[in-house]
Amino acid sequence: MKRWLPILALAASGALAAEPAPTLTLEAVLAQTEAAHPDLDLARARQAAARAEKQLAESLSDFRVSLEGALRTGRNQYYHDRFHPDHQARLNARKTLFDAGREDSGLAAARDESAARDLQWLDARDQRRLTLMARFFDALLADMQYAADTEFMATAYVSWDNARDRQALGQMAQWELAELEARYLDSRARRNDVLRKLRDKRMQLAAALNRVQTVSEDLADPRLAGNDRPLPELAPLLDAMLAHNPRLLAQKQLLTAAQSRIEGVRADNRPSVEFEAEAAAWSRESSTRDDLRAGLNFVWPLWQGGRVDARMAREQATFMERQAQHDKLQQELRLALADTWEEIQFLRESERRSGEANALYRDLALEKARAEYELELKTNLGNSMAETQSARLRKRAVEYRLALALARLEALLGTPLETVKVENPK
Repeated sequence: MKRWLPILALAASGALAAEPAPTLTLEAVLAQTEAAHPDLDLARARQAAARAEKQLAESLSDFRVSLEGALRTGRNQYYHDRFHPDHQARLNARKTLFDAGREDSGLAAARDESAARDLQWLDARDQRRLTLMARFFDALLADMQYAADTEFMATAYVSWDNARDRQALGQMAQWELAELEARYLDSRARRNDVLRKLRDKRMQLAAALNRVQTVSEDLADPRLAGNDRPLPELAPLLDAMLAHNPRLLAQKQLLTAAQSRIEGVRADNRPSVEFEAEAAAWSRESSTRDDLRAGLNFVWPLWQGGRVDARMAREQATFMERQAQHDKLQQELRLALADTWEEIQFLRESERRSGEANALYRDLALEKARAEYELELKTNLGNSMAETQSARLRKRAVEYRLALALARLEALLGTPLETVKVENPK
């Protein structure tokens, strides 16, 4: 133990002399929630496509103006069966005046689809925030675990190193030395495995931040002041979730859009009225041609084969699929809400108290070990320091899980926890 202390002192002095490494905070990580990332880019692309469909549906009632021209020749008996130029140019304008609800149904469906994609983008943003928080906490815990396992490894090494001197003096059997060496090698293997996992956790955090290289900054331990917010009962939380959850609301909008498209297909068998105006110029004179004309066109589809029935079957199948997705999603959200609520209760009432008691016990044990070390009664100070670090890791892990569970609860609610109305019992 005594030969170990100068090494630790030298390392500590070197760390103090070195320039402080840049620090990455939880606030800085969460500030990247809406930054460019494939998950959000996908949601934005779907959002843009839905808005384009909405714009298309709104434009279907606009005037349609076209310019047509033809260079041709022909012959008939009025021109002695000789070919004579028959060129023409026409400027045509059309506008639908009445379509029996086709346009209204299509526009309603497009608007509902666009609203659903907006809500899905909000959900993607919430899920990305949860991912960033989870990856940050994972990397923090991996850092702490690496530090604790390094302490265990150093303690095991010192015990083995001291035993080698004792064995050389004949004060220890060979099998006892071999046992201490095996313990040291086992602790080193565990430490190296934790180091591998630490690199992986930091790479996952970098991927969540959309970085090319791994995160190299020191991670700041957050305060997590919101972990003690009041937790309402499950019933008002369920009502709030059903009213505000963006995924559920988006699925309802998609369901309404599917129903509107069914109404639009039904209108395909109904009549429509269209206004048309045209100006034309002809190279061949004729009494049957109009230079200017305007009128109303009436169209009533009497028979379209099986096209309308096929489209109706397709839209009805889409409606049934989205209805099933809505019902399944509602079930999943109810279960997720109950599970998250139970997890928060468990972490607050059981796991947090256990972690705090364990941390207090390890702090007292460390103080005892320091006192015994100063009196040269025992040499287990290094192991006590490692155990204390592990206890603190467990305590912080509970707070990280609690913060993540509360954030997940708010994502399920679709609204801040403080806005949930709780009725006071009479």
